[in-house]
Amino acid sequence: MIRPCERGEFEAIYQVVNDAAQAYKRVIAPDRWKEPYMSGDELRREIQEGVLFWGYYEGKELLGVMGLQHVLDVALIRHAYVRTARRNEGIGGELLSELRLATTRPMLVGTWAAATWAIGFYEKRGFRLVSAEEKDHLLRSYWTVPERQIEESVVLADERWFEAAEKAADGA
Repeated sequence: MIRPCERGEFEAIYQVVNDAAQAYKRVIAPDRWKEPYMSGDELRREIQEGVLFWGYYEGKELLGVMGLQHVLDVALIRHAYVRTARRNEGIGGELLSELRLATTRPMLVGTWAAATWAIGFYEKRGFRLVSAEEKDHLLRSYWTVPERQIEESVVLADERWFEAAEKAADGA
């Protein structure tokens, strides 16, 4: 079952994020890795800033999370994680499908450039990488991340975003 996570599920979200984020250890730049990967304070701040986490549940157990955040004219996919023991079972794909139905806005997702599996996940589902120049602009416009993270990241966009960008370029 997929549904929005509830306020009382903070600890379960925290556990899923930090379990799944172990995949980044020794993959992303060493200065970007920390333990825990996302602190409780960081997670609280993300929620306060409008990230709505959706969860994939098996009974009462939370197996995966994916955040949706509306910022200006787009929807950002934020903090997409599936428990390590349950990867490659389609959980992430089902979460993404649900979030796509939850918004009519163009969608963007940022991830680490070194996380080739994450890039491939989104590409298989119709997202495309934006140019390096556009990536920098988008990360500065829609996210609040340090410059060092911008250097190490990529942004992927869905077809709605590319269509909107093309229309904007034609109208300019």
